[in-house]
Amino acid sequence: MISISLSPNVFFRDIFAALKMIFAPWQWKRGKYEEKFQKQFTEYFLSHEAKPLKVYLTNSGRSALYLILQSLDIKQGDDILIQAFTCNAVVNPILWSKANPVYVDIGDDYNIDANDLEKKITKNSKAIIVQHTFGIPAQIENIIKIARKHNLILIEDCAHSLGQELKGKKLGTFGDVSFFSFGRDKIISCVYGGAILVKNEELKIKSHLDNLYKNLKYPKRLWILQQLLHPVLMSLILPFYNIPFKNNGIGKWFLVLLQKSRVLSKAISYKEKQGEKPNFFPSRLSNSLSYLAFIQFKYLEQFNSHRRKLVNFYKKELKNSKFCAINPILYPLLRFPIKNSNAKQIMQKARKKGILLGDWYNIAVAPDDTNLNKMKYQKGSCPNAERISNQIINLPTNPNLTTKQAQIIINFIIGNRVTDNN
Repeated sequence: MISISLSPNVFFRDIFAALKMIFAPWQWKRGKYEEKFQKQFTEYFLSHEAKPLKVYLTNSGRSALYLILQSLDIKQGDDILIQAFTCNAVVNPILWSKANPVYVDIGDDYNIDANDLEKKITKNSKAIIVQHTFGIPAQIENIIKIARKHNLILIEDCAHSLGQELKGKKLGTFGDVSFFSFGRDKIISCVYGGAILVKNEELKIKSHLDNLYKNLKYPKRLWILQQLLHPVLMSLILPFYNIPFKNNGIGKWFLVLLQKSRVLSKAISYKEKQGEKPNFFPSRLSNSLSYLAFIQFKYLEQFNSHRRKLVNFYKKELKNSKFCAINPILYPLLRFPIKNSNAKQIMQKARKKGILLGDWYNIAVAPDDTNLNKMKYQKGSCPNAERISNQIINLPTNPNLTTKQAQIIINFIIGNRVTDNN
């Protein structure tokens, strides 16, 4: 079984760490690891940035973004510019803040189009959220100029790009403030987690965040337990995920059962797909999940080195194929994107072979069962994003994916050439 999601970062040490915390319930909420991880994360960026920084840990990337918007005094009627070809986890904090998401089209690099961005700025615009899709740096220098020209706050979305650099400078240190995600399929994972990074020179933002964070509570114990159980149970489910049973895999049936019985949580809840806010957002990152993140962060450079190796492998193997990929890709990408007009058909065939490929983002605002009306997205407003979303396939670059497994994926892709109608 080869999977791009479903806890792709998990090693035995992570399962052991989760078990250790499960049997230490007195450490679930508060403890030393929240501070340890915060220090670890801060020092990592301080080693690359001369200016003082402040880090706030949250239970998710959307909690982080929501707190940022609250710290900026975003109010009803304000416009926040974001790219289409994104996740509702980015859109929802804007909706929860009573602001309006203004969707900007993307370029062929899967990132926000600077020309379309400037066209959509109005007197109601307050901030720009710049997403580094798959870990590919956006045109951040051009966007900084646009933000300064129109006096807009620049928020970096680094959910896909922890550890990435552009011209020797870490992504996350270009904007006024940035946020990160440590979700189950991100660069590092503690199942649910996030962080805010703000420079001390942004004193107004920092002062507001200090006040908000001081009053922020931890999630409920049951929610924390659900996340701790995830790496343990997924290690048992994955080997059986694709073994056929009633038109689905045994493991998939078991996963659905565990989620419906609330033993495990979903990555994105039904409420979020309808633009509603679950009661566990926003919250602090608990001590137990900080422990999982603390362990994974030690391997960040190793993870990214492995991802870079797989990216180079995919580039070489697909060089003369019919599959369109951004070229050149020089980064340790979270996922390796390729395009084909028969993307859905290819992914269905792959699943039957025990290969779960990714479809970030197979709709303008993912996942595909998101209510676009609730997201305030108007069909046709971002044509390039809509076109690419119908063609996208992601290849895994997971830390535990071997080159041998990557070769199996390539053999499938090349061996299942489907005429591309582009």
